[in-house]
Amino acid sequence: MRLTDLEIFTVAPPAPGWGGRYWTFVKLTTDDGISGIGECYVSTVGPKAMDAVIRDVFERHMLGTSPEEIELMFRRVYSSGFTQRPDPTTIGAFSGLEIACWDIIGKARNRPVWALLGGRINERIRSYTYLYPEPGQDAAEFWVNPDWTAEAAANCVRQGFTAVKFDPAGPYTIRTGHQPAMSDISRSVAFCAKIREAVGDKADLLFGTHGQFNTPGAIRLGRELEPYNPLWYEEPIPPDMLPEFAEVARQVRIPLATGERLTTKAEFGTLLRLGGVKILQPALGRVGGIWEAKKIAAIAEVFNAEVAPHLYAGPVEWAANIHFAASIPNILMAETIQTGGAFHLALIKHTIQWEDGYIIPPTAPGLGIDFDEDLARAHPYTGTRLHLEMQEAPCDYRHGNRFEGGAPSET
Repeated sequence: MRLTDLEIFTVAPPAPGWGGRYWTFVKLTTDDGISGIGECYVSTVGPKAMDAVIRDVFERHMLGTSPEEIELMFRRVYSSGFTQRPDPTTIGAFSGLEIACWDIIGKARNRPVWALLGGRINERIRSYTYLYPEPGQDAAEFWVNPDWTAEAAANCVRQGFTAVKFDPAGPYTIRTGHQPAMSDISRSVAFCAKIREAVGDKADLLFGTHGQFNTPGAIRLGRELEPYNPLWYEEPIPPDMLPEFAEVARQVRIPLATGERLTTKAEFGTLLRLGGVKILQPALGRVGGIWEAKKIAAIAEVFNAEVAPHLYAGPVEWAANIHFAASIPNILMAETIQTGGAFHLALIKHTIQWEDGYIIPPTAPGLGIDFDEDLARAHPYTGTRLHLEMQEAPCDYRHGNRFEGGAPSET
């Protein structure tokens, strides 16, 4: 069984685009006709350039190799060009291709992927969602309105979610970490207060930030959120400031979580050794794939840390997350996407079940999903912008900060 063919699907989810402007899926086929699907969570270059990277990684390091040779192919990519260090672009390309290999192996063995990873220790996976505006609701107002967000949180609890995530703390800029505006701190406190009042003890609060603060700014904000007992304070400082996470953790009595922008066990291992984070959020379409994520989870066990796989992508990465989560003892929860989930589920023909706040791991061979290639081809991404983008303008301390969540419109 050897890898012979690659096909790439760059899919644009329907507006409003929760999960990013586009999703990159890869289909691998072997010489004996078995196909597998994967997803690359990569946004450092445009989709056309990323297609070229994916093809180069496949043709240079994987073509003609057995899909079972996961470790060998990873080492080839990790060492490519005399590097041997984390790289979000080449490792991101490999991640999706690696996921597709596991799908092939499972189909060849007639077993679900989780059965190949040590078995299913978790028969259902606790899930959480971001809070999103309802269809027709003013999205720009939603992101700054604590009353609307509290209503959305209460609705999520009625659906069965036991944890909700929100991020009202101001802009993600291309600059280094900044001090939050006092208005951003006040809004963040108001969001926590309103949402806690709306959900009571029926759901955990997951406070999302995206690396926008410097260390003192993250500490100032975090201390103000402590009375509402969030389960986590997500990526409050830039992801390249690994030692500083430990300083924030020493000063704030909320568990820190991070990982969606990290790649490979090297970065996660460093973070754990420094003592900064006890909740890891690998994105399997970027971190190196399922096998690298398993290594990260095993390292985390030694540090008494939990794993909550990240998802701001499509349903194939979601499926990979679920098999991974089913197989590890230190799973906390897994992200899912509530609003816009209809297109997620349609792309995999509703082959993953969600019940009363939990995801049910598939039992069919491979990833256990039925990827709808026709639907994927019917929604191509034809733009040139990136999956996600950060603003160039700095934090506005005079007039306040407003931003569009998710993937803002092309205009």
